Amino acid sequence: MPYELIDHTADIGIRVTGQTIKDLFETAAHAMFEQITDTTQLQGKHTKSIHVKGIDRPDLLINWLRELLWYWTIDNCLIKQATIIEMPDDQLRAKVTYDEFDLKTHEILKDIKAVTYHGISVDQTDAGWEAMIIFDV
Repeated sequence: MPYELIDHTADIGIRVTGQTIKDLFETAAHAMFEQITDTTQLQGKHTKSIHVKGIDRPDLLINWLRELLWYWTIDNCLIKQATIIEMPDDQLRAKVTYDEFDLKTHEILKDIKAVTYHGISVDQTDAGWEAMIIFDV
């Protein structure tokens, strides 16, 4: 499994892995939305292009996930899949597929309020990449 939940008091923590930095960011997006809803019920009917910047990789990861969470919180978009198109060191361009929230179809499992800087890490390992992320619920 490319991510696992980690024990964290009153919040949700995840450890995400990926063979490439793009894989890591895509998996982090998927992991966050799996906490929010059953993503297997999503069809990805709509698409959006996203551009995000950060001062370093941890900041970029936080900004990426916050942008996606904003689409859920403000626009009621449940992300099915995120694909990183381009990723220079301090920014990324991506395409996401999503469904608009439908109370009759989608169940909300957890209400993630924020992506935090607490404990954030993005590290290259012998096996690829690994990140730790804490979500405020």
